[in-house]
Amino acid sequence: MDWLQASIIALIQGVTEFLPISSSAHLLFPSLVFGWPDQGLAFDVAVHLGSLAAVLFYLRQDLYALWQGAWQWLLGKGWNQQAHMALLLVLATIPAVIAGLAFKGWIEVHARSLWVVAATAIGFGLLLGWADWRARCRHQLSYMGWRHALIVGLAQALALIPGTSRSGITMTAALALGYQREAAARFSFLMSIPTILAAALLMLLELGQQTSAVDWHAMLVALLVSAVSAWLCIVLFMRLISRMGMWPFVVYRLLLGIGLLWLLSN
Repeated sequence: MDWLQASIIALIQGVTEFLPISSSAHLLFPSLVFGWPDQGLAFDVAVHLGSLAAVLFYLRQDLYALWQGAWQWLLGKGWNQQAHMALLLVLATIPAVIAGLAFKGWIEVHARSLWVVAATAIGFGLLLGWADWRARCRHQLSYMGWRHALIVGLAQALALIPGTSRSGITMTAALALGYQREAAARFSFLMSIPTILAAALLMLLELGQQTSAVDWHAMLVALLVSAVSAWLCIVLFMRLISRMGMWPFVVYRLLLGIGLLWLLSN
């Protein structure tokens, strides 16, 4: 893979990772349109680490507050809102971990097709539109309890199905539960941290067992491009949803799914 290919695919990953439009669906396009080969495990590690760096940097103040609150609680200095939120994030991550261990192999064999991606792009896009249309937008994150965190976590487990969009399905669930758009997006981004970190660690373990050479310069380019593009995308997304809601992304998902169906039928 040359640097141009690495940059383009990393840009696609960075832009789509945190938007509710499915990064897995968009990463199919380089091979479909240009006939590019699979980017390989090392590249996947690089772009995942880039996305992780972006969300860590964007949420650095939130994460510092969560760490302080959790540490104070562990030291026996009393329960606090930050420790409460930290435990909710742990709870919300558990369903995806269990589902990944139980069904990841089956999904990779039976659900990784363009027909599935097209169907989920449309179906979960319509669900996001319904949730945004019906959203009461009353609750801040401080309102969240263990039941709501578990529901959003169960929704995240559905993102194992290609084309669903992890950020899209978690925001959909939070909106349906009555949370403000910004709160739904922020909780989704916080949930992405352990998910992306776990995926990157698993891929690093697999990479350590491979003997093929790695183009470290291309990997560095991929990491930097995905990190910068993902961070910019998060910033712009948080500004956009307060003004326009989720409907631009709903329309985009519908067009994406219809376009894939058209390609498959010709």
